[in-house]
Order: sequence, then structure tokens, then C-alpha cells
Amino acid sequence: MELAAFLPLSMTDIAAKVEQGVRIDMDEARWLWQNASVAELQRLAGIVRGRFHAAGECTYMVMRIINYTNVCVAQCDYCAFYKLPTQDGGYVMSQEQVFAKLDELIVLGGDLAAFNGGFNPALPLSYYCGLFAAIRARYGDTLEFYALTIAEFMYLADHAKISCAHAAQKLKAAGVRWITGGGSEILTEGFRARHSKFKYTVAEYFEAQRAIIDAGLKTTATMVIGFDETLEERLEHLERTRSFQDETGGLASFLCWTFKPYFTQVGGIEITTAEYLKHLALCRIFLDNVSRIRTSVLTQNRLALDGLNYGADDFDLPIEDEVTQKAGATISLDFERILDYARELGYEPTYRHVALAPVLNT
Repeated sequence: MELAAFLPLSMTDIAAKVEQGVRIDMDEARWLWQNASVAELQRLAGIVRGRFHAAGECTYMVMRIINYTNVCVAQCDYCAFYKLPTQDGGYVMSQEQVFAKLDELIVLGGDLAAFNGGFNPALPLSYYCGLFAAIRARYGDTLEFYALTIAEFMYLADHAKISCAHAAQKLKAAGVRWITGGGSEILTEGFRARHSKFKYTVAEYFEAQRAIIDAGLKTTATMVIGFDETLEERLEHLERTRSFQDETGGLASFLCWTFKPYFTQVGGIEITTAEYLKHLALCRIFLDNVSRIRTSVLTQNRLALDGLNYGADDFDLPIEDEVTQKAGATISLDFERILDYARELGYEPTYRHVALAPVLNT
């Protein structure tokens, strides 16, 4: 074993590694969280950010999360949105209802929609393929959509009794280009056992995401903090994400947001914006192979833009997400006020058209 393994960690040594572009490990990330000042974290996060993005530049999108169904059998204790198949109040949107929401998104200046519903046993694969094919036929490349989260994608493949690879090809043939990293929350088996025991394992999650990438579809990494997760669980999530990116290179971005505990079974107290921003800086420093780090206006509102000083470079302006709103999130459509705050911080926000991003052809 090298002598360095026995030497105590120090701010000077860790900072030197970050400044030189040398990767830090989990022990060093833990040390930074426990010992580094906010100013030091901001500085190091800014260094890593600068390797991917020019100072003073940031990008944003106007988007809508369409909750196409609220029927779900996963029964996660942190969700205030779902209805079981036997409960009143369950719904499934028609194509016409989805089109109406997309049309409104376009009127409000947006061109990105994301679909997030649940594990609805009444919806066959044909519902999804028909919906997404109809969207692509109607809107073409004038808007883009994130079709499903990985968790929903896994349930869909399992329910259809086909492999994730086969499901990915079917969705691709229906015009799908993106399946996002949603449903990850905290990627440790302990967290899943405590809060979402009917969801898939961490290993299965990454197997599905690998199948998505192998099919030539695009995907992202996500993380949610503020449950009862430990620092070790947060670091394990980041380590797994970085390792997966080393293996595949397929993660277009990393988005972290905070758990809204209101009206949920698990409850709890929402973490502070200060803790969120500190975590965002650690993510930027640690995820040295992910170019885009996104800050969450949906859960932090205008203060999410402070994340630009903690290593983030991108954000979205949401017009709807019933899942998060049911748990206490609030949404403002005063986009100019939010963008002006970015400008007050010294950044010039530029609209990012996801629909114009190159599509993989594999």
C-alpha cells in the first residue's frame, strides 16, 4: 500500500488535485463535505465548471412535465401523487389531452416535455408507442420529449414480458429519442429497501440505462436528496453515477433536486437551500466526467439560480409537474423575473433547444 494512503487528508492537497484536474475519491469528497468552507467548495466547483463552460454563461429551457397517469403500484412512501388501481381518482390521459398540454407549452415559449406517471398495470406497450409516435408525427422536431423515466421504462418492459433492449428498440421506432434517469432517487439498496421496495434494484436500474444507451437513445443522471439518506449513501450514488459514465459516456447531464415531504407518507422536514447548494458543489467537483450540472428551479424556485455559483450551468423553467406540486412544490410562470436573477448574479442565460441536439444513429 502506498504511503499516501496513510497520510491525513488536507484542504491543500485536495484542492491541488482539483486544480490539476486529478480525480478525487469518496474519502476526499467526504472530507470536503465535513471540513471545507462554503467558499472553498464554490471555488473548486467553479474550477471544474470552467473546464466545460465559459464563465458567466448558462443555459435554460422552458419545459412541462406531463403526468400522463397517476395510477401506480410502486407505493413509494415519498410520493403524494399516486393512486392505486383500486382507488378513486385515478386517470389516464388521452392523446388529445396530451396534445393540449403540448400546445400550451409551445404558446408559453417552451419546446421540451417530459413524461412522468407511474407503474400503471392497465397500460400496455401499445399505449406508449402510439402516444409517442403520434407526438412525433404531429410536432416533428419543433419540440422534444423525454419519454418516461428509467423506472417507468423498466416496469413497462417487465409488464410486456420483453427485455429492456427490445423495449428500447420499440420505443425508438415510435420516435423516442430520450429516456431520462428519473426514478433513481438515491441509488443504494438500503434506501430502496426503506422507501421503494417494489421498485427495481440498483443493478437492474443501471442495466436498463445501459440498454437505453446501447439502443442509441439519450439519457441523463438524476438524484434526489433530503429524505433520510446518509452522507455515505449520497456518496455511493455519486460514485455509481461517475463509474457508469466512465463505462458508457452516455449521461448527457446530471440533475439533483430536493425531496418535498409535504402530504407524503414518509413526511419529514425539507432540507435548506444552503444544504442543497453545498451538495450541488460537491456533485460538480466529484462528477468530473459529466459536462452539464443542472440546478432545480422546480424545487428551489428562484434561489436555485444561486446554484450557478456552486458549479451548475443549466436549469429549466417548469410550467407544470403535478407529482412534485402534490408534495408541496410551487411554480412561477414569471420567467423574466427568474432570468433577471441569473443576470443579477452575473450570468447571461441562453435558451437551450433540446430538439436541436444531435441524435445518435446507432
